[in-house]
Amino acid sequence: MSSLATLARPYAKAAFDLAQAQNALGNWDAALTGSAEAVSEDTMASWLESPSLDRSGAAGLVADAVVGEDNPSFRRYLEVLAANDRLALLPEISQAFSRLREAAEQRLKVRVVSAVPLEQDQAERMSAALKQRFDSDIELENEVDASVLGGAVIYAGDQVIDGSLKGRLANLSSSLA
Repeated sequence: MSSLATLARPYAKAAFDLAQAQNALGNWDAALTGSAEAVSEDTMASWLESPSLDRSGAAGLVADAVVGEDNPSFRRYLEVLAANDRLALLPEISQAFSRLREAAEQRLKVRVVSAVPLEQDQAERMSAALKQRFDSDIELENEVDASVLGGAVIYAGDQVIDGSLKGRLANLSSSLA
């Protein structure tokens, strides 16, 4: 999986630079997300693996399904991906692009896993604290998982903050062993 992310990173950076130059980060993000969904569909994914695939036709098909004629630079971008046999990387490219966009716009998606749903005031306090810590606008998503027992596990970018009772018990157990 990490090798796919490594392959996708320069393509995501190139897409980000193009989109930023056009002041169209949102349009490109949506187009990449749509393209990623298109190539992830079973029929399309198996067709992309075919050795007899017409690469330019594949790029055109994906572009028509997602953006039509609206974005010629995105269409050319897909043609470059197709020429380099990288259309199947679109899901990873889309994820990397989204992370670059969030960083540029100083936004951070945070997933909070807790035993019970967060109350509105808890979510607001947590968002405020995380905004101060990460110096970014926070998009908080709460996921309920009874196995955390109490507290919460916070996934913010590539950081994990484990304040759950389950995590504390695991730390205590390992320190006693």
